[in-house]
Amino acid sequence: MTETPVPAAPAPSEARDGWRQPPAAPVQLDRLRVIVNPSAGHGRAGKVLPGVEAALRGWAAEVEVTPTRDIAHADELAAEAAAAGQVAVALGGDGLVGRVAGATAYAGGVLAVLPGGRGNDFARGLGVGRDPAAAAAALATATEQRVDLPEAGGTPFIGIASLGLDSEVSAIANRTKWLRGQNVYTYAVLRAMVRWRAATFTISIDGGEPEKMVGWTVAAANAAYYGGGMRMAPGADIADGRLEVILIRKCGRLTLLALFPRVFSGRHVETKYVSVRHAARLAVNADRPFQVYADGDPVAELPAEILVRPAALRLLRPAAG
Repeated sequence: MTETPVPAAPAPSEARDGWRQPPAAPVQLDRLRVIVNPSAGHGRAGKVLPGVEAALRGWAAEVEVTPTRDIAHADELAAEAAAAGQVAVALGGDGLVGRVAGATAYAGGVLAVLPGGRGNDFARGLGVGRDPAAAAAALATATEQRVDLPEAGGTPFIGIASLGLDSEVSAIANRTKWLRGQNVYTYAVLRAMVRWRAATFTISIDGGEPEKMVGWTVAAANAAYYGGGMRMAPGADIADGRLEVILIRKCGRLTLLALFPRVFSGRHVETKYVSVRHAARLAVNADRPFQVYADGDPVAELPAEILVRPAALRLLRPAAG
């Protein structure tokens, strides 16, 4: 396989914060650096690694496997991959994917994603199947696409950033080790609701006038899924240059419980308690402290700004179907 033609990026006009589109690194799509968190998904990534490596070696000219020591090490590995002309293949959970995505974008490299964690929500949105080895084989026919890269408080992420009830849900899910997959997030939602009291959020969209909302959650989505298969932002598009902002307004616990099953299909947005907005930048604060979580990890404190950098990331995307 020869060096990939680099897709056209938007004109690298300087953002208000001084960020500029980095030059595209010369990457060959059959030269791979697998960045793996072996402990992701209760050790799932480590268990599936031999099958993934075998599947990749079935078509790639070069496969280098490098386990991460910690999340900061993932940044180094992604930058090294770009400098070496390799695709950075993230095998782990959404937290690893988001971290590798940020470092890869800043280095001008190319990212590929394989499911190896607990939620695998970004991979789900790409249409990547649950079988990591099959997904690795499918990368042989994947094509490069420019997609957006969001940030929360200056920290890149890839899926959905949220706060409010979601802050407590994410904290509970991260502490829960005896459940897996979708079940852990469902359990965390139900447990978090017991003592929850409504918060007053202040948001500003694209520098507009501040707006108050009393409710449960504020979310800013680059991709559709989070929480192990919850379709929180059904209209989100990773390549449209904007965030889909989901606001869940105040309602009773029984009403929220009735709405909860709808989030798996995305039909919650059809109710009067949920508002959908769009933004390039979202400023958010609240009447009490919350951590902003994205890709399953805490990424920012309030007040926070969440923004999107259009077409900042080169993604190796599997063929549809």
